[in-house]
Amino acid sequence: MPSEEDTTVSGAAPMIPDQRRELMLRQLRKHQVLSVHQLMEMFDCSHMTIRRDIALLEQSGRAYSVTGGVRIASQVHSEPSHQSKAVIELPQKQAMARLAAGLLHAEMTVYLDAGTSTLEIVPHIVALSGMTVVTNDFGVVNALADATHVDVIHTGGMLDHPNRSCVGGLAAATLRQLATDVAFMSTSSWDLQRGTTTPSALKVEVKQAAMQAASRSVLLTTSSKYGTFGMYKVAGLEQFDTIISDDGLAEGAAESIRAQGVELLLASVSRNQ
Repeated sequence: MPSEEDTTVSGAAPMIPDQRRELMLRQLRKHQVLSVHQLMEMFDCSHMTIRRDIALLEQSGRAYSVTGGVRIASQVHSEPSHQSKAVIELPQKQAMARLAAGLLHAEMTVYLDAGTSTLEIVPHIVALSGMTVVTNDFGVVNALADATHVDVIHTGGMLDHPNRSCVGGLAAATLRQLATDVAFMSTSSWDLQRGTTTPSALKVEVKQAAMQAASRSVLLTTSSKYGTFGMYKVAGLEQFDTIISDDGLAEGAAESIRAQGVELLLASVSRNQ
């Protein structure tokens, strides 16, 4: 088996590791996802060498490990509608909400960012007394409409029709007048290098204002969104006190996040379905 410094592709001349990794990226751009076994055969090198290459590509934010392989980092150009998101990964979102409920207690003021993951926290809030919910999400408001023991404040602002929420400067201005105990934040894309991002410029100011208003910021996001990115950066992962995801997150990604000093909680979907 060739060494780390001496690998070939289909009988070609030996290449240095940097060349091999660039060729790996070229293949990933073509196929999106490749298994470790496919890469071993493609480059005629060891499992350890391929895993080392994947780790280095992950550190640079260009590719991300998945179970048994690697996938290319991909850009999110738009977000699905609220209606589409509502039926996707529901067990993961409910399991994450159960972990989030452990951070709640009576008499809290809680911000719920627009999103179907944060919406799953509502039943846990309703079970407590003296709660106030601040949100830019109309789904959250509707879910709390009959919960008369919960005070609800909607930010107002420009309506984002597909996502049934408010965005822009007016929503952010409302949040700057408030102080909350905890902000549960959502995201369409996240990774270690870029943090949380969004394809919508109008969402950035609102999300940042919500985090600044909160004593504690908690990110709720499914593992399937890890390794994707949008055009606009919201916050680095280190700006969150806690990140809650599901146990589908690759072990290498989880280790890298925790190595940055970020508390990461992974919901076990198999035990909570």
